[in-house]
Amino acid sequence: MKLNISRPICFFDLETTGIQVAKDRIVEISILKVFPDGREEEYTQRINPTVPIPPATTAVHGISDADIADAPTFAQKATEIHNIIKDSDLAGFNSNRFDIPLLAEELLRCDIDFDMKNKNAIDVQNIFHKMEQRTLVAAYKFYCDKDLTNAHSAAADTMATYEVLKSQLDRYDELENNMKSLAEFSTRKKSADFAGFIGYDDKGAEIFTFGKHKGKLVEAVLENEPGYYGWIQNADFPLYTKKVLTAIKLRGFNTKLF
Repeated sequence: MKLNISRPICFFDLETTGIQVAKDRIVEISILKVFPDGREEEYTQRINPTVPIPPATTAVHGISDADIADAPTFAQKATEIHNIIKDSDLAGFNSNRFDIPLLAEELLRCDIDFDMKNKNAIDVQNIFHKMEQRTLVAAYKFYCDKDLTNAHSAAADTMATYEVLKSQLDRYDELENNMKSLAEFSTRKKSADFAGFIGYDDKGAEIFTFGKHKGKLVEAVLENEPGYYGWIQNADFPLYTKKVLTAIKLRGFNTKLF
């Protein structure tokens, strides 16, 4: 089934130095950009993360320090990558919990103000788990009847994810071929930030989802305990979480002025 899209959608996959969104770095990125007219553009780039790749991680994706020694850094490619995705919805496999948050961290480190506010994020893994409870290798076999022989290669995983989503649309009549609908269906739990530290209550107001203020309104905590904002800003939280928190703080400040 051809995707019903009104603007481009970028399927992408990252290979990284590890699985910690706030700390780890990209070592390879592959993007498959699909346009409304059906045209496809591919982009794959090895990245020097500027930090060592742990041997256990190399064992998973096969990329070693020697492989990326002469590759450009993310800072050297950040504008190029952002220009590819900035007009597009985003899709991937486990992308809502890992790939999009980690990519956002890398872009923010380069002072590129990446934001998902006006983008749809479609997580093919979440659709798959809601429907079948499997891994990408099994999904590819189940939906496409193909063996993913080059798993953990960013390009292979990206293409497989794209093919799986199209096959999911063919298989499930209840899935609407609409990017906004797919984004909503593939989201497990809505949060204000990627990492899920700031969620929403039943009235749509931001709340903390962790720690001593879990379940409390963010605006109320920031007003009653100003030092909590500074603690988060100086602690090891993702940059995007800090950005969202700052926006809420400024919103409250501007409300008081008027």
